[in-house]
Amino acid sequence: MATTAELFEEPFVADEYIERLVWRTPGGGSRGGPEAFDPKRLLEEFVNHIQELQIMDERIQRKVEKLEQQCQKEAKEFAKKVQELQKSNQVAFQHFQELDEHISYVATKVCHLGDQLEGVNTPRQRAVEAQKLMKYFNEFLDGELKSDVFTNSEKIKEAADIIQKLHLIAQELPFDRFSEVKSKIASKYHDLECQLIQEFTSAQRRGEISRMREVAAVLLHFKGAYLRSDIFEDAAILCQRVNKQVGDIFSNPETVLAKLIQNVFEIKLQSFVKDQLEECRKFDAEQYLKNLYDLYTRTTNLSSKLMEFNLGTDKQTFLSKLIKSIFISYLENYIEVETGYLKSRSAMILQRYYDSKNHQKRSIGTGGIQDLKERIRQRTNLPLGPSIDTHGETFLSQEVVVNLLQETKQAFERCHRLSDPSDLPRNAFRIFTILVEFLCIEHIDYALETGLAGIPSSDSRNANLYFLDVVQQANTIFHLFDKQFNDHLVPLISSSPKLSECLQKKKEIIEQMEMKLDTGIDRTLNCMMGQMKHILAAEQKKTDFKPEDENNVLIQYTNACVKVCAYVRKQVEKIKNSMDGKNVDTVLMELGVRFHRLIYEHLQQYSYSCMGGMLAICDVAEYRKCAKDFKIPLVLQLFDTLHALCNLLVVAPDNLKQVCSGEQLANLDKNILHSFVQLRADYRSARLARHFS
Repeated sequence: MATTAELFEEPFVADEYIERLVWRTPGGGSRGGPEAFDPKRLLEEFVNHIQELQIMDERIQRKVEKLEQQCQKEAKEFAKKVQELQKSNQVAFQHFQELDEHISYVATKVCHLGDQLEGVNTPRQRAVEAQKLMKYFNEFLDGELKSDVFTNSEKIKEAADIIQKLHLIAQELPFDRFSEVKSKIASKYHDLECQLIQEFTSAQRRGEISRMREVAAVLLHFKGAYLRSDIFEDAAILCQRVNKQVGDIFSNPETVLAKLIQNVFEIKLQSFVKDQLEECRKFDAEQYLKNLYDLYTRTTNLSSKLMEFNLGTDKQTFLSKLIKSIFISYLENYIEVETGYLKSRSAMILQRYYDSKNHQKRSIGTGGIQDLKERIRQRTNLPLGPSIDTHGETFLSQEVVVNLLQETKQAFERCHRLSDPSDLPRNAFRIFTILVEFLCIEHIDYALETGLAGIPSSDSRNANLYFLDVVQQANTIFHLFDKQFNDHLVPLISSSPKLSECLQKKKEIIEQMEMKLDTGIDRTLNCMMGQMKHILAAEQKKTDFKPEDENNVLIQYTNACVKVCAYVRKQVEKIKNSMDGKNVDTVLMELGVRFHRLIYEHLQQYSYSCMGGMLAICDVAEYRKCAKDFKIPLVLQLFDTLHALCNLLVVAPDNLKQVCSGEQLANLDKNILHSFVQLRADYRSARLARHFS
């Protein structure tokens, strides 16, 4: 069996195992070996070996079973032990929780006790410190400094702390009683400051950085360290002082000064800028943009001041890199913050205005049906949709406009300062499009649409015509918009293709607005004509021009004429106040022509006696006087001609031909003359018909 076991090797390979068995068996070699090959003996050896393997297998199997039983037994014992340990662990954990609660309770008590002790100790420490300061103050009062802290040069740090506190106290004391002691304290204050500066200089020459840092920390609390509360001014003054001294100390002063400036930018300014911007970057975009603009402007101004110093060959590039290192993370996404803030701010300004008017903006709508309505309205001048009563509200506010323009102006200024030159035109254009969106479209265009919808139909009685107020305010706003375009946008894009793009956009917006203004004015003029028609229909009577008693006519002109003229004068004044330039003449000419046509057609409706004709002439004379207020030659000429036509109503039949051939009537169509002659009450008489034939 031992021999059999020796034949097993790791790793086990069956072929090699048989080969080793054959070579160990006598007569199992090849025929050419020292012993002759004996197959029978080899077979016998194989049979015996197989029996040995079977016996070995049975023995191993019994051993395995025994080990398995032992393993199962130990597993049960281990599981039992684990359960016992888990129970112990639970008990221990429970004890731990109780201990933790007890520790927390004790800690709370200790903290409370500590607070009480601190509450007692703090006043005590302050009292002790006050007592010490009083002691030192008495020494200054007596004029003799005996304390070791003032006489020992090694304790300059403690002396500096004390003298700073005494200096603050002395400033609060009345000058008349404590002038001498205040002078002594101030003198000692400046002496210590000079000593610290001297110590800093000596440490600098020795290259003792740690000592320089220690002395600088003390010097920071002296007023001489920060002459102003402005870090930019302090930096400029510091560099000026160092520039005067650095040449006397160092062989390469420009390198030393450049290093100082680099440290000021990368340590002081960068930290200051970060503190100012990071706090409001996420929560207050308005303050963030104001701070960014202010800090960047002051930093570039500081850079301009530093350009006068000798900083090497390319100081412009050197300073530009320093500025960029501070602001690059803020300037990369500046325009996104700017446009986002401008949109939200503009929307808030508009919403606040409409809320103050208790007005809910109605949807204007675009595309499809709305475009079709717009085209029909432009071609036919018909009011599409129901009229809206705006109660005299134009929904235009100069305050809103000024606020929007002011916000945009500030955005343009920040854009100019904070944008990279290559991005400036594109960024300025983005700001301009926001202005167009909220000022021109959301405010002006909305007011025009609402104003158009508020214009009553031409046959409405006693209609209030507020659209001219919209025209007046829109004109004022256009002037403000155009001024900002020229003053603040054009300089930013003047040398860029964006200029033509902005001009085109502005042109399209103005043309669109003017088209709606023209439509509204035209419909307003129609309403004026409708109002005059109502006045004439209500006030003019047939007996006005054909009175029953020809000899008892006491009026100079009819009541209808008086009311129409009063109405026209009021509208003329309103038009003059609502428009400017050539627009006034254009609209007044259109109104005058329509006014003349209305009176002409109105006079055609009546028959005139001799006295009635005289009254008609008086009415037309009054209309002509009203037409003079237009100050439009064509309108006055039309009424002059109408006045001449009315003479045909009263002239003697024998003189008709002479009057018709007069200067004012000679060029008129004969049918027009005939139509007026037919209005005479005596037209049917053979004599009149014969003279006019």
